[in-house]
Amino acid sequence: MNTKTLSYILKRIGLALLTIWIVITITFFVMHAVPGGPFLGEKAISEAAKAALEAKYGMDKPLFQQYITYLKDIVTKFDFGPSIKQRGRNVIDIIVSGMKTSAKLGLAAAGIALVCGTVLGSVAALRRNKFIDRVIMVITTAFVSMPSFIMGTFLLLMFTVQIMLFPANGASKGGLVLPIITLSLSPMANITRLTRSSMLDVLGQDYIRTAKAKGVSSTKIIFFHALKNALIPVVTYCGPMIAYIVTGSLVVEQIFAVPGIGRAFVSSITDRDYTLIMGTTIVLAILIVVMNLVSDILYKVIDPRITLE
Repeated sequence: MNTKTLSYILKRIGLALLTIWIVITITFFVMHAVPGGPFLGEKAISEAAKAALEAKYGMDKPLFQQYITYLKDIVTKFDFGPSIKQRGRNVIDIIVSGMKTSAKLGLAAAGIALVCGTVLGSVAALRRNKFIDRVIMVITTAFVSMPSFIMGTFLLLMFTVQIMLFPANGASKGGLVLPIITLSLSPMANITRLTRSSMLDVLGQDYIRTAKAKGVSSTKIIFFHALKNALIPVVTYCGPMIAYIVTGSLVVEQIFAVPGIGRAFVSSITDRDYTLIMGTTIVLAILIVVMNLVSDILYKVIDPRITLE
C-alpha cells in the first residue's frame, strides 16, 4: 500500500468519524427539543414521580452536561444508556438482539440481489435488444417502481393468505423467506440495470475488440475481461445497498412481524422511548457511513488503476 492510498484511507476514516459525530449531535439535540417528554404517556404521573424518573435517567442535569455524558459513554463504552420503556434492559442489548435478525435478513437479501442482478444484467447485455433483454428490463422497471411495503403486502396476500405456503410471522420457521424476497427485489433490479449498462459500455471498449481479434474465447472475454470491469460500479452500489436493506427493513419487519432492529425502532417511536430512538438512529447511521467507506476502499482493491485523491 503506497503513501497516497494510505493517506486517502485515513482521510476517508476521518470524514466518516466526523459524520458520525454530527449525526450523534443532531440526534441528541433534536430528540431533546421534541415537545413533551418520554414520560408523557405515563398514566396519572405526579410531578414528584416525574422528577424522580428524570433524576434516574440523568435528565435533571443541564442539557450540555447530558450531551457530554452521552457522547463520552458512546465513545468509551458504546453505551446508549437504559431503555426508558423496556425497564431493566439497556438500549445496546435491544439493538444487538434485533440486529442479529436484521443482519441475517439483510445479508441474505443482499446476496440474492447481487447474484441474481449480476447474472440478469449480464444476460440482458449479451442479448441486447432481444426478447429476453426486453423482458428483463420490463420486470426490473416494475420492481424498481414498486415500494417495498406494497411488494411485501402483495407477497403476504399471495403466499400466506391465498396459497398458505409461508407463515405470516417472521419469527416462526420459514417466516424470513418472504421478507428476504421483498427486500431483495428492488436492489436486484437496480443491480441488473447497472450491470447491463456497465457491461454494454465495457463490451464496446478497444481491449475487448483486441481480445476478440486475437481469438480469445467468448467465455474468457466475458468472465475475465468484461465482467470484472463492469462490476466496478456495482461494487460502489453494494456498500450503500447493504445499509439500505438493513435500514429499509423498518416497514418490512413491521409487515411480517420480524423481531429485528427495524421493528424495535418503530416501536420506540410509538412508545416515545427516547434513548432507544437515539440509539437505533445512531447505529443505523454508523452502518450507512461504514458501508460507504468500505465500498470506496474496495474501489481501489478491485481496480488498481483507479487514482485515489
